[in-house]
Amino acid sequence: MAVKTSFFCQECGCQSHRWLGRCPGCGSWNTMVEERGQPVTRNDGKQPGVVPVICISEIQAPGEERFSTGIQELDRVLGGGVIPASVVLLGGDPGIGKSTLLLQAAERLSSAGRRVLYASGEESVRQIQLRASRLKARSEELYLAFETDVDRLEQCIIDLAPAVVVVDSIQTIFKSEVGSAPGSVSQVRECTMQLMRLAKDRGVSIFIVGHVTKEGMLAGPRLLEHIVDTVLYFEGERHQFFRILRSCKNRFGSTNEIGIFEMSDSGLAEVNNPSALFIMNHSKTPLPGTAVVPVLEGTRPLLVEIQALVSLTTFGTPRRMTAGVDYNRVVLIAAVLEKRAGLPLTGYDIYVNAVGGVRLDEPSADLGIALAMASSFRDVPVDPSLVVVGEVGLAGEIRPVGGVAKRINEAAKLGFLKSLVPVNNVSQIKEPGMEITGVETLTEAIEKAVQG
Repeated sequence: MAVKTSFFCQECGCQSHRWLGRCPGCGSWNTMVEERGQPVTRNDGKQPGVVPVICISEIQAPGEERFSTGIQELDRVLGGGVIPASVVLLGGDPGIGKSTLLLQAAERLSSAGRRVLYASGEESVRQIQLRASRLKARSEELYLAFETDVDRLEQCIIDLAPAVVVVDSIQTIFKSEVGSAPGSVSQVRECTMQLMRLAKDRGVSIFIVGHVTKEGMLAGPRLLEHIVDTVLYFEGERHQFFRILRSCKNRFGSTNEIGIFEMSDSGLAEVNNPSALFIMNHSKTPLPGTAVVPVLEGTRPLLVEIQALVSLTTFGTPRRMTAGVDYNRVVLIAAVLEKRAGLPLTGYDIYVNAVGGVRLDEPSADLGIALAMASSFRDVPVDPSLVVVGEVGLAGEIRPVGGVAKRINEAAKLGFLKSLVPVNNVSQIKEPGMEITGVETLTEAIEKAVQG
C-alpha cells in the first residue's frame, strides 16, 4: 500500500498535494514541507458506529471548578484560575519570560499542596534546577523531568499522577510513530492531541509552551489553537522592564483581560498599579501632542498616554505611522479632523504612539488620539491634569462609551482633576472633586482642550 505524501505550511498548517513556493493560506514563501502520511489503524476494540451518550442532567458537576495558580495576574487572564482537565497554550517571543512565568506558577501551585510536573525538552533537569534556585522554587511537590518522547511523557504523568503539568515546549516533543522531525506540523498536531486526551481522561491541567514566528503568531498549524482550551500570549519588548499577558481564546472566561508583570532579577513580579506604570513619565509641564485616556482592558481600567507628532511632510505623499494604536483608526480620525474640524492635515506627516508598549483596540481612545493630533498641529499643549475619553464618529460627533464611571474613578485616584467626556456620559459620573466637561462634537472638544 502506497503511503500518501502531502505538503504542509510550517507557518499556518495549510495542506497541499504538491509543493508550492508560496503558501496559499498565509502567503509565506518557502514554508511548504513534505510529510509522509501515516496509515490509520483501529486498535481500541470498540465497534464502529457505537458512541456512548449520557443525558446532561445525569452529569455530576465537579466539586472544584477552579483553583488559583498563586499569581493573581495569571488567574485574572485565565478567568479566575485554572480549570481542572484544561489545556492552556502559552506563546511568546524567545526570552520574553514564558518559562519563568510557568516555573513560578508551578512553585506556587506545589507550595499550595498540588503535585506539579515540569517537563522540559529544551533544558536538562540541572539547568531547570538552576533557574528554580534563582526563583527560590524548592517545594517538595514540584517534580522536574527532561523528556521529548510524548509516549514516555504520558506514562510519566500516569505514574506520578500530578494535578498540573507544564510542557516546555511543544516544538521539542515528538511521537515516534509519526515520520517527521520534532516541531513539524504533524508532530505538533499529534502530540498536542495526545496531551489533550490525557488531560480530559486523567483530569490533569496541562500548560503547553509554544514558539512564535517572526510575525508574532504561534508556530505550527493554526489548528493547534483550536485543540486547546485557552491560548495566552506573553508580550513585551526585551529592552522594557514590563510584560503583558493577554488571552486571545478562552473557553472558560473572558478574552479581554490582561495581566501585567515586571521583569526583575528574581523573576516576574506582578504590577498592582498598571496605570501609574503607563503614565509614570507623563510630564506635569504642558507639552504639545500628548493626551491621557482611560481605557478598559476587560474589567480593569488603565490610564495610557497618547503621543502624536504632526509635522510638515518633505515627501510627495504624507506618511502615517502608528505604534500601539490601529493604523486605520488613526487615518479615519485624521480625515474627520480635516473635514469636520477644519485642520488641513493633507500635507503633514502624522505619527501616533501609545506610550509604554501597550496596544489600544477600543474606540474610546479616539478622542484622545484626535486631541493629541490637534495639539501637535497647533503646537498648543493639552492640560496635563485632564483625561479625555470618547468615540469619534464620521460626522464629527462624540459618541458615549461604556464603563465611564470606572474610568474616571481610576483617573481621580492618580491625581487628575479634569475630564472631557461625551455629553451623554456626564450623568453617569459621580466623582467628587473631578471637574466634568461634556462635549457633543469634535470641534467643541478641540476648543475646550486645545486653545490657540
